[in-house]
Amino acid sequence: MLRKTLDNFPRALPYLLVTGVAIAIFFPTWYRLTEIWLEFEQVIAHGLATAIIFIGLLLIHPPKPSNSGAAINRPHLVLGALFLIGVTLLWGLLELVRIDTLAFLMLPVGVVAVSWALLGLPRTLSFAPYVMLLALSLPLWADIVPALVALASIVVGEWVRWFGMTALIEGSSITLPYGRLLIADGCSGIRYFAISILLAMMVSILNDYRWKGWVITVSLAIAIALLANWVRITILVIVAYETNMESELLTDHEMMGWIVFAAFVFPALYFSPVRKRSTTATSSEAGITIYKKGLIAAALAIFLGPVALAFANYATSQKPEWTVLLPEFRQIQNGELPLSITLPETLEKQTWRADNTRILLAQSQKKSSSEKLVPYLPPMFDRSVWHVEEQIEPGIAIYRNILSRDRVMMAQWYQVGSRRSWNYRDAKLLQIPATLQGETRFALIAIQIPCTRINCQEAMSEVQTAILEISQQLSPAD
Repeated sequence: MLRKTLDNFPRALPYLLVTGVAIAIFFPTWYRLTEIWLEFEQVIAHGLATAIIFIGLLLIHPPKPSNSGAAINRPHLVLGALFLIGVTLLWGLLELVRIDTLAFLMLPVGVVAVSWALLGLPRTLSFAPYVMLLALSLPLWADIVPALVALASIVVGEWVRWFGMTALIEGSSITLPYGRLLIADGCSGIRYFAISILLAMMVSILNDYRWKGWVITVSLAIAIALLANWVRITILVIVAYETNMESELLTDHEMMGWIVFAAFVFPALYFSPVRKRSTTATSSEAGITIYKKGLIAAALAIFLGPVALAFANYATSQKPEWTVLLPEFRQIQNGELPLSITLPETLEKQTWRADNTRILLAQSQKKSSSEKLVPYLPPMFDRSVWHVEEQIEPGIAIYRNILSRDRVMMAQWYQVGSRRSWNYRDAKLLQIPATLQGETRFALIAIQIPCTRINCQEAMSEVQTAILEISQQLSPAD
């Protein structure tokens, strides 16, 4: 292995250089990503290992040289340089307003852009599968957890019905005769999902698959990961049903989950094909040229990226806090909402009530360049107790308490400077124009009205009236 690594090092060195240059250009985001890797959180515990695997694959199995000499003579360097400059400018804007998710997504794109500028397009296409593997280390997995939970709830719920068990299935909640099981975020199978895709990408790279082989291998890996997690959850439901919720497996099923996953993934790895790269392919290129024009583009990108960010002017004018005048309402404690909402301590919160209507205003103001205009908001209510019964309009939904059967209509929106959004992700994007215009204020507004046992029609009219009244008072005075 050591001899093979030393023999491959001359062909791996240019790609390692590309990676190093990309880290230098986009260093602030890479630095934050490294800090996240070292936290070893559940959804990104594989991040550091993935980065190490990326380096290891480059050393023991560098990108396969192109078989077309004509392709090497058309590296499209000018387009690569322009692409690198464009990616750097876009990344700089995202980093300036601290939209971390999109800034993280720009990292693999940046590696591809640097590779195109320094090595040319054909070699970059050979390098792209390795960059795709590196992209698995980005902290984006939490965004797909709700989708995995929803899919697992549907499939496991159907399987429980097929087994003929007495169970009440409500969304991700399965109520059995002796207790209730919740398919929570920890049951999403995100770790199995990420590791299965990582293994599939490693197999594809080591076998030098083309795109068709990649699609088939990764698709099979996704199917295996999903199926293994569904089987794991179903086993837990059956155990809970048969033991009247008294089995210790219900509280400590970590090892069982990995055993089930191994039972699916090991046979798949054992029967996966193995292709050895021919010696003629590994010796067809003695070295790889680093283009001088690409180095100039990389130097310009460093100046337009981290250097420009370091000298950026973050001066903003502070605005007074938003005030809402509600003559018919009286101020109450923040914890007196029918649907309790958990918010960060950095938000200043006020709550009002009139009859059955409650209004929450939580706001903050960006005071320095290190702060975000739109703060990170964790899940705001307990999804093990409350779930969405009906989505009426964007931002307006009826929530039902699984235990008490109470229903609450809630309207919720986000005020980003002078702009309004019903969706948190859209609010994050609104940071870009708001920051460029020097706006510093953010607010979350929630209106809650308990429904009657019969319907929520009266609550709907009261919610719409409150939305109109508050929106007029928060309209731009900037």
